[in-house]
Amino acid sequence: MSSRNLLFGPILIVATTLAYQPAWNGKPIWDDEIHITGPELRSPHGLMRIWTDPSAAPQYYPLLHTVFWVEYKLWDGWPLPYHLLTILLHAVLALLLLQILRRLEVPGAWLAAAIFALHPVHVESVAWLSEVKNTLSGALAAAATLAYLKYDKDRQPAAYLLALALFVAGLMTKTAIVSLPVVLLIIFWWKRGQVAWKRDVTPLVPFFGVALVAGIVTVWVEQKFCAEHGETFDFSLIDRFLIAGRLFWFYLGKLFWPADLTMLYSRWQISENAWWQYLFPITALALFAGFWIARRKSRGPFAALLCFVALLFPVLGFFNLSYFMSCPPPLHQFAIFRADHFQYLADTATIALVASGVGWLWVRMRARYHSLISIGVVAMLVLLGGLTWGQSHNYRDAESCFRDVISKNPNSATAHNNLGNILLKSGAVDQAITHFKKTLEIEPNYQFGQYNLGAALVQKGDAGAAIPLLKSALQADPNNPKANYSFATALAQIGQPEEAVAYYGRALRLAPDFPDAHTNLANLMLERGNNSGAIEHYREALRLQPDNPQAHYNLAVGLVRNGEPDAAIPELRTALQIDPEYPDAGPLLRDLLARKAQP
Repeated sequence: MSSRNLLFGPILIVATTLAYQPAWNGKPIWDDEIHITGPELRSPHGLMRIWTDPSAAPQYYPLLHTVFWVEYKLWDGWPLPYHLLTILLHAVLALLLLQILRRLEVPGAWLAAAIFALHPVHVESVAWLSEVKNTLSGALAAAATLAYLKYDKDRQPAAYLLALALFVAGLMTKTAIVSLPVVLLIIFWWKRGQVAWKRDVTPLVPFFGVALVAGIVTVWVEQKFCAEHGETFDFSLIDRFLIAGRLFWFYLGKLFWPADLTMLYSRWQISENAWWQYLFPITALALFAGFWIARRKSRGPFAALLCFVALLFPVLGFFNLSYFMSCPPPLHQFAIFRADHFQYLADTATIALVASGVGWLWVRMRARYHSLISIGVVAMLVLLGGLTWGQSHNYRDAESCFRDVISKNPNSATAHNNLGNILLKSGAVDQAITHFKKTLEIEPNYQFGQYNLGAALVQKGDAGAAIPLLKSALQADPNNPKANYSFATALAQIGQPEEAVAYYGRALRLAPDFPDAHTNLANLMLERGNNSGAIEHYREALRLQPDNPQAHYNLAVGLVRNGEPDAAIPELRTALQIDPEYPDAGPLLRDLLARKAQP
């Protein structure tokens, strides 16, 4: 191997890592926090549950969540190593793509690897912590492909078993790689001009078998998850072909013109009665037909297009997977359908085709034009890297992410709702209320929309406006502990303590480990003279939040009111150890110590 080739790997890894620098310390966004291993799964028993209980983790990808489990043990919730691992896996996948294309003698292999590593459409897969399932499954699939190509060449059983093991591992990380056996058959047809049953198909039967099992399990888990959230998949077969045709061109378009990339795209309305929607599948079929006719000169373009579609097939609309393809009522036939991370692996085929075209030009053009091609290639890679660097800024934190979505898709109810929650937590209550109102304006039946607006109004102190919204939320979902809690708080604000106590109690029956509900209920009990009941709930809140100075202070106040000042003193000292500036704790402690010192 030449020194140039030896240098390419480290250079690509460094360039990729630098392109994603804005996301190195990116905070958890959206569902990242539920992927970082929760307390209930951090023990060895929790690790066992990850493998044996499909409902233990957000998705039943046991190898993925084992990686998260190990990561948590190594660096807790520190985001930097999580992101660096994902970036490294992305770069490794690019280098494996390089080796695959070289094994297949595809020209421009290094260019394909560089484009894949630096393309901004892949930022969502790399900078979004949860999407390590894309980079890890992709790297495993690429390694399986390399091993299988070795087996195809020399028929060594070890290479075959390694390929199968890597494929199974990839499926346990994300079933998006389920199409790999089909891609291998396409590659063999491209190389040999035909597919032989005994040589090509028979050895892949076990691969098809495990892919089928993994696909069935994933569909079952996804449908069960979506059904629990009231999502529907009300699309006819014609609808699904219309969706597939439109998605085909959307993903090709984002690859060649990566403008306005965002985490949440606007909804499409699919209609069999809209003639123009048929143009998408028709023109896609026309492109396939053209490449098929041209196969006599070169099978490469047709094979690349087939691989692109094969890798996209699980997310083209024919399967009811994830809320991106759901149609929540009453917006019949509306859905998002698409996400940048869906095209992550499929892009390899199209990128390889483009890079091979550049390689073909390089070989056939005169030497004096090589510098011109080199300048163009370098300029393109610098542009792609710059776009990736810019897009990575949107993944620094959740607020940046959803503000970016709203700037490009202002009618995203989800983005307004999520941004509202972020602002509410930061104390920007009025801004949060604005976004919650926009959420309900866009989608009146948005899940949790009325609750979120009601809760924000309670936090602002506008109980009168909050109560009708919270009543409506409770009618829709009477078992929502947070809605019961917020409704109780609103009742307390308008001077209905008995009713408030009842709803706090209901919230705690639904969610016993709800520290704020314990605290507020204890406050009401203390006001009404039920000191022992208040102390019981203060202690429970403290058990749930032992490092919260307010919990220690609240218990101390309850103990003082109950005539137990000596028991309150250690709680106040603990509160001040945690937060030396905690208000009121110092004066109360000094007062109690002064009283104790009196004869």
